[in-house]
Amino acid sequence: MKFFQLIWANLKRKKVRTTLTIGSFMVAMFLFGILAAVRIAFSGRIDVEGVNRLAVINRVSLIQPLPISYRDRILQVRGVSGITYATWFGGVYQDERNFFPQMAVDPETWFDLYPEYTFDKSELEAWRRDRQGCMVGRSLAKRFGFKVGDRIPIIGTIWGGTWDFNVSGIYDGKRAEADTSGMYFRYDYLEERRQFGKGTVGWYVVRLADPDDAVRVVEEIDATFANSPNETLTQTEQAFAASFVKQMGNIQFLVLTIGSVVFITLLLVTGNTMAIAVRERTAEIAVLKTLGYSDGGLLGLTIAESVLIAVQGAVLGLALAYVGVPALARALPMLSGLQLPPAWLGAGFVFALALGALAGLLPALGAMKLRVADGLRRV
Repeated sequence: MKFFQLIWANLKRKKVRTTLTIGSFMVAMFLFGILAAVRIAFSGRIDVEGVNRLAVINRVSLIQPLPISYRDRILQVRGVSGITYATWFGGVYQDERNFFPQMAVDPETWFDLYPEYTFDKSELEAWRRDRQGCMVGRSLAKRFGFKVGDRIPIIGTIWGGTWDFNVSGIYDGKRAEADTSGMYFRYDYLEERRQFGKGTVGWYVVRLADPDDAVRVVEEIDATFANSPNETLTQTEQAFAASFVKQMGNIQFLVLTIGSVVFITLLLVTGNTMAIAVRERTAEIAVLKTLGYSDGGLLGLTIAESVLIAVQGAVLGLALAYVGVPALARALPMLSGLQLPPAWLGAGFVFALALGALAGLLPALGAMKLRVADGLRRV
């Protein structure tokens, strides 16, 4: 701390250059925060999936259905303690831009396999009594202002026509990243109205009695339907959820690519700034060495200067991202779970410190190795 005034004075020497470099860090850390929030939004559902659940789909493709008769046969597999099923509906509300997930499910068993969701039990019972009833997620209800008792018309894109639903209840997630952007309605309502695909479901969700028994259960389920007209592919629910995310592109790769380009550019910009600053102060560094400053001390001073730039930029950028993410969530309500947790803020700050130290390392080594005579010769 006793050298802080010297470091601060060096930063104020070229105020425009210092401000622009801090601004570069600020923009980079702001992008870091936004990209982290987007990644969490897309992968949050994957991260919270139960380790005791498996998904059973058609081996050919996810869009190929499975017979409803498979339910009882899967339930007979040793190690399976529960089962439910769902079918993707794929409708739109009022306008094609108003897309959100809708799934036809078994009202008697669906939420039993998903204890991470909370709801009013009376609303659940109302849904089970109403053939046209549905349960909507909290974020979806906020997006469109849905309330219990509302009637929602959905335009079918797979099964045509207008389908009317009554909002029986609203479900929440026990964790912030839980997906509450969808709507669940009764499978029997779909079954009685659809023109094709009767007697089939999109996929099954299986609960394991013992998660450690997953490998054997997976093999036994798939062996049960081997060589049948509808062979199955059983996988962990994390893998199943990831397949949905991949339909929107490789978000993980996109985030990593953009982030890497941004930070490499930032490293070059900051390193160049510090190199110019050291070059301009060559004579002063020689004088400091003459006055008794050690090589290690000058190394630390130069790196500290770069780190201080990084700290200021990181604080501003991450603060801006922390404020901006909720605004982005309101603008993009379809990204359920869009948030920036404190752990990611801390990771971003630490990363900025490391980047600042790395950017200042080469110029600092140059200052440390400078010979006094060479430095004074430039006066």
